[in-house]
Amino acid sequence: MSASFLIAFLFIPVLAAVFAFRATASPAVTIPRLLKTCLILAGLVIVVSGMSLLAGASDISAIPALKALIFRGREGLSSLDEAERTILFSIRLPRIAFACVVGASLSMAGAVFQALLRNPLAEPYILGISGGAAVGAILGILMGASLIPLGVPALAFLGALLSVAVVFGIARTGRKLASNTLLLAGVILNAFFSSVIMLLLSSTTLNSDIFSTHRILFWLMGDLGVAEGRDILFSAILFLGSFGVIYACARALNLMVLGEETAMQLGVDVERTKKVLFLAASLATAGAVASSGSIGFVGLIIPHLMRMLLGSDHRLLIPASVLFGAAFMVTADTIARTVTAPAELPVGVITALCGAPYFIYLLRKKAV
Repeated sequence: MSASFLIAFLFIPVLAAVFAFRATASPAVTIPRLLKTCLILAGLVIVVSGMSLLAGASDISAIPALKALIFRGREGLSSLDEAERTILFSIRLPRIAFACVVGASLSMAGAVFQALLRNPLAEPYILGISGGAAVGAILGILMGASLIPLGVPALAFLGALLSVAVVFGIARTGRKLASNTLLLAGVILNAFFSSVIMLLLSSTTLNSDIFSTHRILFWLMGDLGVAEGRDILFSAILFLGSFGVIYACARALNLMVLGEETAMQLGVDVERTKKVLFLAASLATAGAVASSGSIGFVGLIIPHLMRMLLGSDHRLLIPASVLFGAAFMVTADTIARTVTAPAELPVGVITALCGAPYFIYLLRKKAV
């Protein structure tokens, strides 16, 4: 995983947003404003990524690290030794890239779910995706799928897809997709999966498999340290594909926020758009969760914060949420792996410590 991958990942959404915006331009959001916002947030991602690259149990100086990135770590062209090059290119850089993918995916999905359900407290796991992925991952860990490339992520992804299929099947009545039924089905399915998870954890504890128990607990709390290059690539492909589909529907999403009847009167195929957006957001979430585990609050607080700062036009809100979500996740992961160095905390612990107070604030604000 190279620095060029990280740079491409950051700017593909920006360029795609600008080109797609030309077809749906309106006075509300202009191309200069879109570009300015995205470039500022992309700069923020680069800054926090650079800080993350240098932070850790093993200190790496900024200038040698920059030379190593420019010359791709070739011997004689940077002052880093072999161990430092390994830490930089094989551990920290892939982890930063994965944090960007996961943060972007969850934030984008959260923005979509909040708009479709017209609920600022909605988040990407609301359809039971995290529960289904957790059951798949735990089964994979217990069966030894960790020894197979993409073994645990593949089973987690299948579990997430199964959850989405069940929820869609319950909520579908004819050609229509009932949002309220979708929401309730997701809550019920999450409760069911929680029971299955507790059953599996109990059996693991009884068998005294310490390694499996530790791996499962870290997965349930969110962990970015176990992903490999193919895991990151798989999640990135799902994110980029979902981003393209979602951004193409940004104008329709703006109209649907006003109400489904209003959107239909303005020419939006509401049912088709809902299905496409729910599916795209679910796939992005499943791709992120499959390798990272359940990382809470990112898809809740980032879209809401961007909506407060930038407004509710999804042509700006979606790319802004993507980039700020990436920056937030890189920052959270940097804290998680440095605050108790050389030991590491699950990144979900940090996001929960940041997100829970904000969630309480939202509840209080909504009550008032």
